[in-house]
Amino acid sequence: MRCVIARFPFDLTKSGVLESMKGVKPEEVIGASVTIGRRTYPVKQVGQVVTRQDRRDFSADEVLRAMAQLGFTCRDLSRAAAPERILSPLQQASAMLGAPAARLDPL
Repeated sequence: MRCVIARFPFDLTKSGVLESMKGVKPEEVIGASVTIGRRTYPVKQVGQVVTRQDRRDFSADEVLRAMAQLGFTCRDLSRAAAPERILSPLQQASAMLGAPAARLDPL
């Protein structure tokens, strides 16, 4: 498959990516990741190994798009929803009534 990463065209195949990543130890995953074989790699590490470019030259989105098109499992934790705030029973009741929560302590 032909894709453009950091303004350079690459002809990538799933088997080629598997071969390139063979023997590469995964770094700690903090943000976006790609599962290749049984290992999960940071997306920037995969982009660096596959394209042989510096990590600053391409975005994670470019590599995520290419790896997803090749059929690899990709996760972008930076776009995951933030955990919802847990409301107290008073706050829940106020929200259901459409009014702000009443203050219980004097000013």
